[in-house]
Formats: sequence, structure tokens, C-alpha cells
Amino acid sequence: MKHGARIVAKVSLLFRDYAGTPRAFDEVVGAGGVRVAYGSVLRQLAKLDSDEIRSRADYLKSTYLDQGVTFDIGGEERPFPLDIVPRVLLAEEWAEVEAGVAQRVRALEAFLADVYGEGQAFRDGVIPRRVVVTSPHYHRVVAGIRPANGVRCQVAGIDLVRDEVGRFRVLEDNVRVPSGVSYVMTNRRAMFSALPEVTSRHRIRPVEGYPLQLLAALRAAAPSGVKDPTVVVLTPGVFNSAYFEHALLARMMGVELVEGRDLVCHGGRVSVRTTQGLRPVHVIYRRVDDEFLDPAQFRGDSILGCAGLITAARAGNVTIANAVGNGVADDKLVYTYIPDLIRYYLNEEPALASVDTWRLEDPVHREEVLDRLDELVLKPVDGSGGKGIVIGPKATPKQLDALRARIQKDPRGWIAQPVVQLSTVPTMIDGQMVPRHVDLRPFAVNSGDDIYVLPGGLTRVALPEGELIVNSSQGGGSKDTWVLARDGVRGKRRRRRGREIVTPVPLGELGEERLAAQQAQQQQTRSEP
Repeated sequence: MKHGARIVAKVSLLFRDYAGTPRAFDEVVGAGGVRVAYGSVLRQLAKLDSDEIRSRADYLKSTYLDQGVTFDIGGEERPFPLDIVPRVLLAEEWAEVEAGVAQRVRALEAFLADVYGEGQAFRDGVIPRRVVVTSPHYHRVVAGIRPANGVRCQVAGIDLVRDEVGRFRVLEDNVRVPSGVSYVMTNRRAMFSALPEVTSRHRIRPVEGYPLQLLAALRAAAPSGVKDPTVVVLTPGVFNSAYFEHALLARMMGVELVEGRDLVCHGGRVSVRTTQGLRPVHVIYRRVDDEFLDPAQFRGDSILGCAGLITAARAGNVTIANAVGNGVADDKLVYTYIPDLIRYYLNEEPALASVDTWRLEDPVHREEVLDRLDELVLKPVDGSGGKGIVIGPKATPKQLDALRARIQKDPRGWIAQPVVQLSTVPTMIDGQMVPRHVDLRPFAVNSGDDIYVLPGGLTRVALPEGELIVNSSQGGGSKDTWVLARDGVRGKRRRRRGREIVTPVPLGELGEERLAAQQAQQQQTRSEP
């Protein structure tokens, strides 16, 4: 690694102190020097002086604020920091990821159909029934509902990490309301603007086609007999942390962005209020959590959804994407069974390995983990956004004692994993390039006929030194993720890209008390990338 670090230091003064993190796989430099994927990128960066690179990094920060590309945390608008150094994957590396993600989505689809249908996997002993029915995201109310084209996961976000030897592993699955794809597209536009000399010299697979792929999948999911379906994006509202994404996707798909109060359910059908009266709705791409979606079936105090949506879905008159109840597949205890489920449903070996995991409901596993709390990572099975995770080596004795008591009280609610030293990529911190840990969330769109995996996905960066939690709420940022096509290098042909401007959807007239309640509920939904 030292030899490689000396080589990369020659690129720019910004890299003069760059050295990889012990035990972590550095994606740019190895013992033999600069890795193939980054050779051309670093050569192009070498043509810019250090001050120019810093200036363009500052431009990236300011342009996101100017364009409203932000993430709301507790009512405070923050930019989702975009780093100046891209993450680069070779075509053959991406092929492995693409195949593994598509395989995983097919298995999750089969599992969810089985869970809310025949339950054959329970009878065959592949996964215990109690593991599923005790999940907080398992909803009996949707048992027996069959989507028109059999798809429950129109969109999936599969979180991957690279271990100490550079092998991709699945960290968790997201098939409820996976968030973050808007940053993939805005990151690309920003990088083409900030580093035209670098981007123009590489054959980078495009990401701009995602909205059309999503729209096609949503239209394919329309109820039987509907030839020209009306699709809407259902948002919790402007106070939601991912509202920017909801508005961007609706705009780029050319469909209406609606809130629950814009919808009406009557006679088992759903309509949207318009200036010309009610118009039928056939597909709802919902960005509202299950618990808030239908107050007649879930939380009676919800003002984010519309009463009657589940009834309309059961009648086959509307498709809710992603399907209600998908969260059972996100459960981190269920995650431990996914490799066996892939073998069971697909008769294939997993293309992507999972992270080794202890099931704390198992007394043998629990005893071992309780003896090693200071060595392992403990995660709540229904957690999201990095919340609730305890990294044993960094925890205090008091924190470990509290964790031990929580595990003993609710062992079903926890899993344990070894500390995975996420791979590192150079990241600009205080004007210098330093290694920071990253993960990758590829997005898959399932139309029923094909599974499209967006080339690249969202790379999240843990910005504090030594931090392993990459989520934005924990101080994380992002990188543009380049998947190189063919040899990865091209001539000087460049394409102009337009600037996307998002117009906020105005709030209606709300009383102060109702407005406060709506804002609180919108913040409770799990929409964080």
C-alpha cells in the first residue's frame, strides 16, 4: 500500500499525505500501485492544480444549495455533500454487482409472494413462520392480495459493501420505499459540470434513463384491462426529508405529485382531485410508509394517506407500488435467511455473499454474542438510516451494559455482525484527500418482464474519520458512481446537459395544529438514503 500511496501522491499535492486505512480495501491504490479503474481519472486530475480542484469542490457544495438539492433533518435543510472524486467501477466489476442484485430481487419477489400467499417455504422448513409473523412489518391485512403483473418490488435498493479483500457483500435489503436515486442523477449532472475535462475522457454508462424505466414498470403494474393508466407519486409532503426526490421523480416521469388529501376512495376505486373534477388513479408510486398509508387499516390518526386504499388494492382497481407489507423482506433477521431462500426459489447459489450474521433469538448465538459485545456490531432488525446501531469496539461500558439488557429483553429484535471495514476511496476533507469509508446502493426496477439495475447507484461516504455509518443523518455524504463501459476511455465528444429545477408543491390551507401534526408525521416516515 505504501508504494501505491507514493504513486498517487504524484498526481497532486492534494494527495501528498494519502494512505489507505489499515485492514480496509482501498479502491484507488493497492500494493502494486493505482488500480486500473482509476488510472485515467487520476491522470486527468493531475492536469488541474490543487487550488483549482479545491475551487471546483467548493462549487459542488454551493450548487447543491442553490438548486435546492437538500436533505431535511429535523426540520433543517442540509445539502447532501457531493465529493469531487468519483467512485469508479470497471465493466466486469459492475457485471458481478448487476447479476447479484437482479438475482436478489427475483428471490425477494418470490419470497414476498409466498409470504402473503401459499407459505410453502414455511412448510418446507426453509424459514420459520414465526420469524415472518413476528416482524413488525408483516401485515396480515394484505394477505391474499395479488398484484396484477405479480410484481411487489417495482423498486429495490440493495445496500452493498466491499470487504477487506474487495469482495462485494450484501449488507441489507430495501424494498419498502428505498430512497436516494435522485442524488444519483443530480450527482451526475453536477460532476459533468464541475469536471468536464475528466468526464469527457471516459465512457461512463448513463443514469438519466432511470425515470423512464420506473415509469414503464409502474405502467406495467396497472390493473388488468387498463390500457392507459394514470400514475401518481404519493408524497408525505414538503416536510419529509426526501421530498426533493419525490418532486424530481414526478417531474421527470411526467406524472402528478399528490398528497393523501388529494386522493379520494369511493366504491373500491381511487381518484385524484383536479380542477376538472375527479380523475381515476390506477397506479400509486407511494413514498409513504405502510403505517401512514391507509388510516382505515393502520394508524387511525394518519393525515398522510387516504382511507380505503387497501380495499381498492384488494379489489384489483389500483396498484400500490411498492406493495404494502414488503417491509418483512427488509427485516434484518429475515436477511439471514436470504441465501437459503435464493437456493430454494431460484435453485441457484447466491451471486453476492451476505455479511456473516448471528441470530440473537437463537440461544447459542445469543450466548456467544453477549460474551463478545465489545467486538461486534449490533443492529435492531427493524432499524433504518443507521439508527440504533451499536459498534461494540467504539461503545462505552455503560452503553454495552444497556445494550445487553435490551438484547436479553427482546432477542428477536437484534442481530449481530462482525465489524466490516468498508472499502475506502479518496475524499476531500479540509482541502486534502484522505481515505473515507463508502458503501453502494444499486437501484433495481422490476417491470415483471425484466429487472433493470441502474448503472452505478448511490455511493454514500462516511465523512468523519474512522466512521463506518454512511447515512446522511449520521454526517454522511455521497460520490458520483461511474460504471465504465468497454475500455472506459473516449475522445473529446461531450454532451450538454440541462439543469433540473424543482418547483415545490405549495401547502394547502391548514390550521396551525393540523400543520404541526402533519409535519411531525412526515418526519416519522423512513425515507432517508
